[in-house]
Amino acid sequence: MHDSVIALGSNIGDSLTILESSVKTLHKIPGITGSMKSSWYKTKAIGPPQPDYLNGCISLRVDIEPFKLLEILLQIENQFGRERKQRWGARTLDLDLLLYDDLILDTPTLQIPHPRMTQRAFVLVPLAEIVPHWIEPISGCTIKQLLNNVDCSDVCLLTSN
Repeated sequence: MHDSVIALGSNIGDSLTILESSVKTLHKIPGITGSMKSSWYKTKAIGPPQPDYLNGCISLRVDIEPFKLLEILLQIENQFGRERKQRWGARTLDLDLLLYDDLILDTPTLQIPHPRMTQRAFVLVPLAEIVPHWIEPISGCTIKQLLNNVDCSDVCLLTSN
């Protein structure tokens, strides 16, 4: 079994329902067991003008190799209506494989750790909630340490009304 972490995001449609449903979908996949889910956070979008995002992270125990896990994530994105029209554009669902054990992988189709995760508060805030002591293998820093190096002012805990 391997430890992995997935970032989830949505800013088109009923984002909260989409995110919660995608977590349930992940739990139905053979080879995925056990998980911890962060809270959901409202965050400012990066890229072209678009609505704010809901973001969170989930840690998973998987008996699935990284490339197969990526394939599964892309299939789930498609299942929830993801269209790739514009780089960093709005989306119904974004699932990013952030970490996989202490693996460092750099291929044209998959980079682990995710190449921009250490610079993004919308990833590090929910990640620090569930795996604060995970060591990001390139920097050698814990997630909690990395969080201290980013501006978190645009990341707000989603509260129910």
